[in-house]
Amino acid sequence: MKKTVVLGVSGGIAAFKAAQLTSNLIKKGYDVEVIMTQNATEFITPLTFESLTKHNVMVSTFEKVADRSVKHISIARRADIFVIVPATANVIAKIVHGLADDMLTTTFLAADCPKVICPAMNTGMYENPVTQKNLAAAKALGYELVEPEVGYLACGDTGKGKLADIAHIEECIHRTLETTGLLKGKRVLVTAGPTREALDPVRFISNHSSGKMGYEIARAARDMGADVTLISGPVQLSAPQGVRVVNVVSAQDMFAAVQKEYASCDIIIKAAAVGDYRAQKTEDNKIKKQGEFLEITFVKNPDILAWLGEHRVSNQIICGFAMETEHLLKHATEKLNKKNCDMIVANNLHEQGAGFQGDTNVVTLIQKDHSETLDLMSKYEVGVEILTRLAALSKERGESPC
Repeated sequence: MKKTVVLGVSGGIAAFKAAQLTSNLIKKGYDVEVIMTQNATEFITPLTFESLTKHNVMVSTFEKVADRSVKHISIARRADIFVIVPATANVIAKIVHGLADDMLTTTFLAADCPKVICPAMNTGMYENPVTQKNLAAAKALGYELVEPEVGYLACGDTGKGKLADIAHIEECIHRTLETTGLLKGKRVLVTAGPTREALDPVRFISNHSSGKMGYEIARAARDMGADVTLISGPVQLSAPQGVRVVNVVSAQDMFAAVQKEYASCDIIIKAAAVGDYRAQKTEDNKIKKQGEFLEITFVKNPDILAWLGEHRVSNQIICGFAMETEHLLKHATEKLNKKNCDMIVANNLHEQGAGFQGDTNVVTLIQKDHSETLDLMSKYEVGVEILTRLAALSKERGESPC
């Protein structure tokens, strides 16, 4: 049975590119229903999409239909995925605040399916704090964002705001449709972010981890149908909607939370950057500045990943992370074997596009019998790739991930 892509087209100059996307999706065997805003019809006619899809294009909420169905509800029910290309600043603002004043936004609100937003607008509009806040809200609601590109814009400016390449949007649609439900019925535990090891009431030692990779894995697992628990160190990120978050501070806090949660989980992904050492003694009062040197004795923290490898329950899948600055494969493979993991996700801090604070990553997935290096991609896409392989490992052990 064909899967249905509902394509929302809003009023931006990039609307014409939605026609090419429609044609490509139909050639790949998808059924495409198009909904346009009134403004979008000023850039491209509904007839173009009707000729491609062989369906009527809906523009007005009050348009009469022959079968007397409530059209926005019937289309919403048929949708396997809802994609807005291009998504203007206006439409993005509407959908994240639940406004439903036309056919596109009404159907979007009614749809219960994966949703993809492809922003396209002037750089100033895109970078405006209001738009950025709305995009963050869309992400928190579980909508996938296909980031716009940097390039020459219709207004004559050069900057970020150009609609993402159509091939990239197609890949996103295909990946989402293929992975939705892959982890249905599974419980996934993810750890994310740094830990803080207190020295006194004022100071602590930590690391540069932003938590973005772990949070994106949690989002991806949720979108793939899993029941997700995210154990998070201190980060500046919004909790993903539909994910249970357990907030911790120190390595010992995280260890205790993992011990409490791990036994009932099918897949465990330890993406947190946990402090290896803590101060032997945490001072009750602020350490005063005295002399040229300060000596603090540190003691080793629990090795959470090693503990999980030793205490895994039947058929449990365990994945760890290894951030290295040299000898990536050697060190990551040693970690895989020493800590009894099924997979290690390794990345080099010096690799362009990888690292803590960015939204992209370049990783090598290491298993006992092989390894593979993925291309540069968003951290969400990396999360999907990791989870797809872990689901396959689970299936190989006799547990169907469906």
